[in-house]
Amino acid sequence: MQFSPALEEGRLIKRYKRFLADIETVNGELMTIHCPNTGSMLNCMVEGGQVWFSRSNDPKRKLPGTWEISETPQGRLACVNTGRANRLVEEALLAGVITELNGFTALKREVAYGQEKSRIDFRLEYPDGFAFVEVKSVTLGFDGTSIAAFPDAVTQRGAKHLRELASLARDGVRAVQLYCINLTGIDAVRPAAEIDPGYAAALKEAVAAGVQVLAYGVSLTPDAVRVDRRLAVIL
Repeated sequence: MQFSPALEEGRLIKRYKRFLADIETVNGELMTIHCPNTGSMLNCMVEGGQVWFSRSNDPKRKLPGTWEISETPQGRLACVNTGRANRLVEEALLAGVITELNGFTALKREVAYGQEKSRIDFRLEYPDGFAFVEVKSVTLGFDGTSIAAFPDAVTQRGAKHLRELASLARDGVRAVQLYCINLTGIDAVRPAAEIDPGYAAALKEAVAAGVQVLAYGVSLTPDAVRVDRRLAVIL
């Protein structure tokens, strides 16, 4: 995925009210831009650090730009726009990069399913049935290790999705939890039990029920981002 229009560079002043960020561009322009990330963004931003954002000239928009990439305190790059994850995974599915899921004949997005009235990110159709794929964007990294973790804040919604996947798996339907690691310098991912023990427990139960857990990393620069390799999952 090429960033289009091309991203502009700036410096983070602060993030606040969850969806707002004040930045200073390389030309000295002070801006308030949209932060498209509902999580805590723990360990993936630093005040004074570099950021890259997309600018919009749409007069109907309240804010002139969207935060896309952040420099982390560990010196990594993080794609903080969580809305990118599904598009990246879809590109990878169609290109055959995610080899475990190759061979599908149809792909549908946002399909309603489950007892808790959820929507699956992707439903893949195969000659012998369906695969339901839930995607999570991961940006939480740490000093001194190349292992990322999810989630970066308590997520009841994430636990619900795991319960729904587990229910499918128990009924004999292929169910997949796919972590898209939008962070450079990472080799593996684990559940962040120290942040959300409920999510970690739900993941363990989902795996026991037969849910397949996959993790894929990305190549990320201010010019482009794409899914390019499988990573280890530490359960």
